[in-house]
Amino acid sequence: MQLKGAYTTLFSDLNSGEFNLNILSINLGKAQSIKIGKKIIKTGIFKEPTTEKVIINKEGILNDLIVDTARHGGADQAIYLYSALDYRWWENELGHDIPFGTFGENLTLDQFPQQPLRIGDRFKINNVVLEITFGRIPCATLGACMNDATFVKKFAASARYGVYARVLQTGTIKQGDTVKFMPTSQDYPTVKALFDLFQAKRPDQQLLREGLNAPIASRARSAFQYWLEQGSEDINHPEPFSN
Repeated sequence: MQLKGAYTTLFSDLNSGEFNLNILSINLGKAQSIKIGKKIIKTGIFKEPTTEKVIINKEGILNDLIVDTARHGGADQAIYLYSALDYRWWENELGHDIPFGTFGENLTLDQFPQQPLRIGDRFKINNVVLEITFGRIPCATLGACMNDATFVKKFAASARYGVYARVLQTGTIKQGDTVKFMPTSQDYPTVKALFDLFQAKRPDQQLLREGLNAPIASRARSAFQYWLEQGSEDINHPEPFSN
């Protein structure tokens, strides 16, 4: 179990205000081939930990490879964060160790805040400031990575999908750095509420409007705007976006 001795913050010490987390792993991607169905594609989902300092710019971590830039990455999905506690949950669920970076996250934190994450919540690491824009929508590449075609549905149903963030302020970070969590002062929807909305056959119109009033990722914004124009009709979901 890779979490032994890795985190020390107790949930009983946390409250609804600012508090500190820690970076357990920084993970960088390199192009690798993966088979999805009968196709073999190149992907950057496979990420390996680095102990070197890394530069965070507006597009993410310098030298972190994103192969399919039409669907993945971009300024609104510059950084993908995941929780080590959620990795532990998956290890218990699947019965084997899962190395940090397996889900394609850039930053593995020791944990997320106990309260539900909201769009607009921020993480400050040294001079770097990240703002949550959406939850990770799993795709077939993740299922292929886990050698389990059913894993996409399991991942979505678990509500342990991590979060995307845009970079509001650039800088340099390293493994072990302290992460200050700064909850938004706005009553934006929770990440889970909008994730569920994204999956809904008939998205709630009011929640679509609330989502559009929040600083959500551009791909989600385009989908929400389209669905709002369709009214209460059944909708076709866009191709999932992920790292």
